[in-house]
Amino acid sequence: MLLSQLRTQEKFAFLFIAHHIAKADGIFGNREKSIINDYCVEMGIDDIIYDEKTYFIDECLSKFNSIKSQKILLLELMILVHVDDKFNHYESNLIDIISKKFKIDKTQVKYASSWGKAISALREQALLMID
Repeated sequence: MLLSQLRTQEKFAFLFIAHHIAKADGIFGNREKSIINDYCVEMGIDDIIYDEKTYFIDECLSKFNSIKSQKILLLELMILVHVDDKFNHYESNLIDIISKKFKIDKTQVKYASSWGKAISALREQALLMID
């Protein structure tokens, strides 16, 4: 939805972060895979080969220099964390790291979470309608 506005290096950093969040609880489900595939299509790039050993959150977050791109990162990740109807403590911890790094207050995080939950639910409804 908003990812096309990111610069190329931000797009690849976003994918690393998205994969990390999607796999943080040890379960990389079909819904999460589908969302990441949608992200790739929207950004016009191929998916990455995610390797936790080469993933460094601080390095990825350092690619997001503008406030706009930082908020896009948070909003789009909220779709992913809510796709399985479980906002677990692994995901919550990563969102906390991101929001603290970018100085996004708890109210903004709450709004982003509500938006992500709504978008995720609407996406699921649309998929049910077209199947």
